[in-house]
Amino acid sequence: MTDDAYLFLVETSPGPGWQGTPVSLVGELECLRTPAVRAWLGAHETDVASPALRIVPPEQTGMIPEDAERLPVPLDGEELERVRRAGATDPVAAVEEELLAYRDSKEGRSALLSKALAVGVPAHRIVELSGVDPASLPSSPRP
Repeated sequence: MTDDAYLFLVETSPGPGWQGTPVSLVGELECLRTPAVRAWLGAHETDVASPALRIVPPEQTGMIPEDAERLPVPLDGEELERVRRAGATDPVAAVEEELLAYRDSKEGRSALLSKALAVGVPAHRIVELSGVDPASLPSSPRP
């Protein structure tokens, strides 16, 4: 796993499998203003509004198609969270919002942790979002 997020280009025609998050869904990213990114976009004759320009957080770089043109980019914490949320499925995004809200409440702790695991939120994200001790996570997800 790398510490950088990656910009990459994909074919815009519908294809099988996950194709990353379109940059246009994430909003403004500081790295998009850098000379390196601007030069890379220019070399590929594209811009930030292109539906072919995608981004993935560091933990998902293994899912970039092998033949895709790619560029590592640093993101600050807030930008990284926006990239993760923009790429999350609806059930995962909804539970992640609940986990963030959980930091202010202890009510329903066990049920929420189980729900998060059941919809596919990775354990490290649950810990990051909720602030719980990793040892307190249920050993198996319950619906």
